[in-house]
Amino acid sequence: MRILALIPGGIGDQILFFPTLETLKDKYPQSIIDVIVEPRSKGAYKICPWAHEVLLFGYKDRNGPADYLNLLGIIRDREYDIGISLGTSPAVGFLLWLGGIATRVGYQSDKSWFMTNPSALNRDQYAAYMYHDLLKGLNIHTPTPPLKVVVPKEDINWARQEGNRLGLGDRGYIIIHGGSSQLAQKKGIDKIYSVKKWQVVIDDLRQKQPDLPVVLIQGPEDGNFVKQLLENRSYLKVTSPPDLGKLAAMIAGANLMLCTDSGPMHISVAVGTPTIALFGPTQSSKLLPSDQDRFIGIQSPNGIIGDIQPENILKEIWRV
Repeated sequence: MRILALIPGGIGDQILFFPTLETLKDKYPQSIIDVIVEPRSKGAYKICPWAHEVLLFGYKDRNGPADYLNLLGIIRDREYDIGISLGTSPAVGFLLWLGGIATRVGYQSDKSWFMTNPSALNRDQYAAYMYHDLLKGLNIHTPTPPLKVVVPKEDINWARQEGNRLGLGDRGYIIIHGGSSQLAQKKGIDKIYSVKKWQVVIDDLRQKQPDLPVVLIQGPEDGNFVKQLLENRSYLKVTSPPDLGKLAAMIAGANLMLCTDSGPMHISVAVGTPTIALFGPTQSSKLLPSDQDRFIGIQSPNGIIGDIQPENILKEIWRV
């Protein structure tokens, strides 16, 4: 059996879809599962053992007829038995139909004309559960597995070497990711917590746990944020993992992850590191599992992440 999953969105969306892929592989252990994702999200599949091939398509690009015909050709050549779409556009169902896929799974709507096995869409729940609901269209009603990733051994070894380079020792460390992607900023999604307020949190950590290292994650778009945090705080450590496997390994070794709503937040949940995440306009109840106490979302009361007070973060840190 060949299964195709169309998963638009960023790294976080892919990781939240991993439980659905896991259940598919468990239900159809001999199946080959391919995914079609945006180029920016391909790296997520380094830590996903359930996908066979990762195909790329810019869902939100200005695609012309040639782009869709190329995608259609890829789908038809592989002769998939089941197609699952996370998106709700009727064009996707039409594409799967043209691709000769007999069983087409998507969310029920007044435009899901080409879906043979629609499933009800319930947005008022954790996103991983919402994605997993698609499998009800295949008469799969098992509980959603916990979010998880599989970190390659070489990335675990890299993280050990990185820890030695940073002089982290054996006591563990607190890791902070406070950046936000350029795409989120372009969309006007408020995910930036001010440097000054992060400094208040870091100074309190330093005062109460002076021997516990604090490590900053510096991604490709976080240079200015990290530079400002380092001013007058040379004791801070900085790591720049070159891929998601190594990032996951660094997060897995931490005692605590402090972050904003982001892809690294979902990785932290997946590796089981206690996590405190800050939320502005996005809802923590939809992006963090509510049944696990070690994952805490601090929600801005007015949708502005910068209005979260450092004291509220510190209260949760010392409660943990």
